[in-house]
Formats: sequence, structure tokens, C-alpha cells
Amino acid sequence: MLYLSLLLLLAVTTLLAYPLGRYMARVYRGERTLLDFLTPLERRLLRLAGIDPAAEHSWQKNLLALLVLNGLFFLWALVILMVQASLPLNPDGIPNMPFHQAFNTAISFMTNTNLQHYSGETGASYFTQLLVFCYLQFVSAATGMAALVLVMRAITQSRNGLVGNFYVFFLKSATRILLPLAILLAVALLVDGVPATLEGAAQATTLEGATQTIARGPSAPMVAIKQLGTNGGGYFGPNSAHPLENPTVTSNLLEWMAILLLPMAMVFAFGRYIGRPRLGWMLYGVMMAGYLCLLLPTVYQEVQGNAALAQMDIYQPDGSMEGKESRFGPGLSALWGVTATCTSNGSVNAMHDSFTALSGTFLLLGMMVNAFWGGVGVGLLNMYVFVVLAVFMGGLMIGRTPELWGKKLEPREIKLAALVFLLHPLLILLGTGLAAHIQATQGDATGWLANPGYHGFSEMLYEMTSSSANNGSGFEGLGDNTPFWNYATGIIMLLARFLPIIGPVAIGGLLAAKQTLPETGGSLRTDNFTFGLLLFFVVLILSALAFFPALALGPVAEYLTLI
Repeated sequence: MLYLSLLLLLAVTTLLAYPLGRYMARVYRGERTLLDFLTPLERRLLRLAGIDPAAEHSWQKNLLALLVLNGLFFLWALVILMVQASLPLNPDGIPNMPFHQAFNTAISFMTNTNLQHYSGETGASYFTQLLVFCYLQFVSAATGMAALVLVMRAITQSRNGLVGNFYVFFLKSATRILLPLAILLAVALLVDGVPATLEGAAQATTLEGATQTIARGPSAPMVAIKQLGTNGGGYFGPNSAHPLENPTVTSNLLEWMAILLLPMAMVFAFGRYIGRPRLGWMLYGVMMAGYLCLLLPTVYQEVQGNAALAQMDIYQPDGSMEGKESRFGPGLSALWGVTATCTSNGSVNAMHDSFTALSGTFLLLGMMVNAFWGGVGVGLLNMYVFVVLAVFMGGLMIGRTPELWGKKLEPREIKLAALVFLLHPLLILLGTGLAAHIQATQGDATGWLANPGYHGFSEMLYEMTSSSANNGSGFEGLGDNTPFWNYATGIIMLLARFLPIIGPVAIGGLLAAKQTLPETGGSLRTDNFTFGLLLFFVVLILSALAFFPALALGPVAEYLTLI
């Protein structure tokens, strides 16, 4: 019954995502929609910024605009975090962040990662939560969506180096898609009990007569955009396990569907925009198959209970409840955990550190692949890289020069795709190796690990993987608010965010300058089951070669010791 319920929830989310994807394609094509009344406001904003909305630019100029704009977002966040104690909307007297923590946090929210080396309700003022974190969760998601649209635009060009206008795509992503959806979800969460207030912490008297301080604030609007934009940064330290972020099963399902909604819709928008709707369904099928391969065994592991406790004859009628909220249980916790790690969302409604060993493996794999849905916009960019590699391999097998949608793939496009793919395991494994070396040479002096052995290695591997996947979740058994972890993960988040955007946009720009060739009977079709199967196994094999040795040293070794 549990598995049927999960599949039904996925079917409902798909039914919502499909029309949303069609709507998004219309928005990006400039066709008429119900929200066209926003056009005068959008034009006025662009005019104030000195931007011509009718102008189209090369991929190089669009990328420069993307990088400069995000650089300004970073500086804004960094300054506010270091002076928040002196700013308004700080009724609880939250202090300033030290530089290394502010550096990490500013990069984290600017890159859509939302890795939090602080506790939300005690580390950030209302001003910071709203005008830095909540704001960046809108614009970072819009950045990823606009980057994907640049690639979509490039695919439809023939001998034209122009790929559209990043600023227009960026603004429409925020005003026409993210903002309306966030308002609807925030109101629904508000009705369900998530607070939205600027009053300070509440004082309550417990049954024992003690005084308890209960943090609160403008949580509902931040929770809405953190889920819809695959951001994941929690208003409270426990994230979506906190009852003021996720109070009921109803809010849990609404937030879970919000996490998947836009990554799914972007797939359908992609196929519709480039005039290949069957391609959108093929990509949907590959992503859903990979997602289910991670989800179903994780749910099974959690509802079966902890193997170590079972060997001690400890009865576990509700499954593995360690680190789980009783209002959700192991099934919904596993559903959320896999969804959040597959989508670069990173929010949690349970303690990932307490998941069973094999479940931890699947959570890590979702971030390592980073293309079974992935972050809004950028997840499909990652899959686009795998598509280029799969077309190259398919071309080798049929003895033809590889072609992608009527454009010949030459060595420079293949090399770019290979470099983008290799960057992800390089950052993860290099970062983990460095952390493991420091831990091995300095031992307990680092103060990082509460758990030695295989699990401690998994905690370090998870932190680096989460940073490179722009995910933001953590095993939480790691003492990560230190200069090393703040600087190391900050640099990884920065590189892992923008280099995988630059690569696909560059590939798209190079292809846009080429003439579109008519497809023939010998062309490799990319919208059928055969290519979908090829693509799935390309993703699986490349990811296995890159990551399974590291997984064998961490969660897999831990599992084997338990049995």
C-alpha cells in the first residue's frame, strides 16, 4: 500500500508538471499567457537597469551577464551577514557572522546550494532571512532556469550565434513562474500552521513551570520558495523536520510536491520549446527511472528497520525510527530524503545521519549523479551533458559522425562535455581526500568527527558531495562550522555551480553557430526508447566508474560490517 501511495503521488505531481511545462515554454517563447499584465512592469525594470529587452546576445555576453549579476548578489549577502546585528528587523539580537562563516553562507545561497553551517533561527535576523536568504532563493533559482533557456534557445538556432537575452529570461523566471507559485504555496502553508510574523521569539510556560523561548518569524514565504526553487535552506535549524516549517502530513506532501514540480516541468518545457515534445517525455522517463531506482530501495530499507537492532532482537514495528519525526515515519522520510538529494533541494524532514547504511548510499548517489531531476534548470543542463556524451557514443556504434538535433558534434563540444562531467567527481573526491588526510594526520585535534571509521568517512564524503551537487543537506554528525570546512565547501560550491553552467551554454552557443542539417534515415534519433536506454546506462556506468570506489570506503563498508 505504501508503494502504491508513493507512485500515486508521483503521478499527481506529473499531472501538475505537464501543463506547467507547457506554460513555461510559452513564457520563454514570448507567447501570450495569463500573466501578460506584468509586461509593463518587467519592461520598466529592464529600462531602469539600462537593458534592451528586444536585444539578443551571444553566449559569451550572456554568460558574462550571468556571472556579474551573481557576483553582485554575493557581495550583497556577504556585507549584510557581517553587519546584521546593526540592521533593523532583529528583535532577538542576532549577532554578526564571522567572515569565514559569512563567506560560506553568502556563496551557499547565491549558488542555490543553501548549505547551512549555522542554525537558522539563531544565526540570522529577520532582515537577513527575508532580504538575503529569501531573495537569493528566488534569484538563484531564476539564474539556473535562465541558463537552461539560453541552451534551449541555442538549440533552435541555425548559423546564428545569438542565443537570446539572459536578463529577460531571468526576470520572467522570477515574475511569471517562481513568484506566483511561491505566493500560492506560502498561503497554503500559512493556513496549515506555518508562521509568518515579524514579532520576536515567543515566551511560553511549560507544564513543569519552566519558561521556554520559541523562535518564530516570516517562515512561510521562505519555506515556499526554498522548496519550489530547489533551494532547501531552512528558516529553522532542523529544517523541514521543525514543526513550524512543516507541521502536518498535509504540509509535508505539499512541500514534497513543490520540490519535484519545477524540475519535472522544466523537462516538459524543454521538449516543447525546441519543438520535440517526445524528447521531453524520453528525458522524463530516464529521470523517473533513475529516481525510482534510488527511491524504492531506500523506502524498503527504512521500513524494514535497522539491521543492527534486528540482530539484537529489538522489535521495530514502525521501521527504522531513529532520527525520524513520528508524524512522518520512515516511509515519508525516505521519500523526502531521496527527492531532496535527487533534486539539489537539500531540505530534510529527518536526520540523514540516522538513515540506514544502504539508504545513505542512495542519498549520496542521487547527488553524485545530479541529473535525475537535479536542481531547477541546472539539473537538465547536467542531463544535457550526458545526452551529448551518449550521442557521441551512439555515433561511434553506428559508424557516423555524431549529430545532435541536426548539428554535428565536433571534438571541442565532446571535450567540453567530458570536462564538465569530470569536474563533479574531481571536486568531490579531491575535497574528501583532503579532509580525510587532515583528519588522519591531526586526529581528534580537528574536532570534526563524532563518529570514527566508515561512518565518519561517509560524513566527510557527504559534505563534499552535497557542496559539489549544490544540494546543501548534510549528515550532521560533522562539525562543519570551522574555517576549513567553510572555505573548502565555499570554493567547491562556487566552482560546481558556474562551471557546469558555462560548459553547456558554451556547447549550445557553438552548436547555434552551425547550420542545421536535415535528419535522414541514418540519423541517431534521441526521442525514442532505444536512445533513452542508452542514455540511462551512460549515466549509470559513468557515475559508477567515478563514485563507487568512494562509496565502497564509506556507506557500503559500513553496511557490510553490520551484516
